[in-house]
Amino acid sequence: MTESHGKETIVRQRYAAGAKERTDKLCCPVDYDEDLLKVIPREVIERDYGCGDPSRYLREGETVLDLGSGTGKICFIAAQIVGPNGKVIGVDMTDEMLEVARRNAPIVAARIGYANMEFRKGRIQDLALDLELLDWQLKRNPIIDAASFVAADELAEELRVKHPLIASDSIDVVVSNCVLNLVEPKSKRQLFDEILRVLKKGGRAVICDIVSDEEVPEEMQTDPELWSGCISGALTEEGFLQAFEHAGFYGIKILKRGTNTWRTVQGIEFRSVTVEAFKGKQGECFERNQAVIYRGPFKEVLDDDNHRVERGRRYAVCDKTYNLYKKAPYREFFEFIDPIVDVPLDQAKPFDCSRTSLRHPRETKGQDYNATTESNSKCCDGGTCC
Repeated sequence: MTESHGKETIVRQRYAAGAKERTDKLCCPVDYDEDLLKVIPREVIERDYGCGDPSRYLREGETVLDLGSGTGKICFIAAQIVGPNGKVIGVDMTDEMLEVARRNAPIVAARIGYANMEFRKGRIQDLALDLELLDWQLKRNPIIDAASFVAADELAEELRVKHPLIASDSIDVVVSNCVLNLVEPKSKRQLFDEILRVLKKGGRAVICDIVSDEEVPEEMQTDPELWSGCISGALTEEGFLQAFEHAGFYGIKILKRGTNTWRTVQGIEFRSVTVEAFKGKQGECFERNQAVIYRGPFKEVLDDDNHRVERGRRYAVCDKTYNLYKKAPYREFFEFIDPIVDVPLDQAKPFDCSRTSLRHPRETKGQDYNATTESNSKCCDGGTCC
C-alpha cells in the first residue's frame, strides 16, 4: 500500500467510525444558525465534523457543491438558504457517512417542503470519477490480473469523460468544511484544480479549513492519528491562499480567521480560516477604451493578474478586467469610465495585459471630442444645485 493510499484508508476508517458515534477530536466548536438546525435530525447534528460554517455565505437560487459532505449537515443548512430554486450536491467517499446523509435527506425535505439535495460518492480530489458507477462496472468485470487492472484504469478514465460525477462549469459555489487538509500532499494541486473546473465562470469557492502558522514537519505528516485528526495535512496560512492563486482563482479573500488556536502541537499553532475565491479571470483580453480609477484607501494595490494601480489615477484595462472589477469583491474600490463611443466586442482589438498603463482621457472620450456644455442642472454628487 502506498503512503497516499494508506492515509486515505486511515481517514476513511476514522470517519466511518465517526458516522456511528460522536468523535470530538474530529472537529472544533462552530456556532450555526439555530433556526436552520431545527429541521435537521439529531443524528446528523451529533455526527457532523467541521471547523467553520461556509453556508452563511450562500444566496438564494444557487447551485452548491459541498466537498466531504459527511452526514450532510452543511448540505441540509444550505438547502434551506438556496431554497426550492437552488440545488445542493454533497460528495463524500465514506459509505457510512453517505448512508446517514441519504437516509435523513427525505426527512429534511419533508420538513422544509421541497427536495433540492442529493449525495454522491467520490473523492474530492477527483470530482470527475463516480465511485458508485465504477463499483458497479467492476462487479461486472472484476480485476483478476494485470490486463483487467489496465482495463479498469481505462474504464475509470472513460467514466470521467462520459459520465462525470460533477460536470465542468456546473456549480455556483463550492463549499467545504475542514476536509481539504485530509487530502494527501501530492493530490492537493489536483484538488484545487478540480474545484476550479466544476465552477461556473463567475462562481466562487467558500472553504473552511484548518491551517498552521508554520510548516508541518515530516515526522508529524507520517503520524496517522494527527493526519486523520486534521493536523498533519494542514497547509500554512500563506500556502492555503497560494493554492487558490496557483489554481487560477482571483479575488481571494480571508472571510474569517480564528482568533484562538484550535490546537497547538510541538509549538505549531493550528486554527480555522474561511477563504473565498472566484473563478472568471480566464479568457482573452480585448481593447474597448475602458478605464478604471482605484478609489483607495491604499496608495497602490497589486491585483491577481499583476496589475499595479495607484490611487486616483486613470488606468487602461481590457474588457475582461473591467468587468471583473465591476463584480465582488472589487467593485466598491473602483470608479468605472466607459468610452463615449462604444467599441463592439466583435470589433475590439487584442489588449496587452502583460503591462499596466495609464489611459489618457482622450482615449475614452475620442481624440476629436470638442464639446462645450452649460452647467448641469444637478450637482456632481447627484443632488440639486443651489
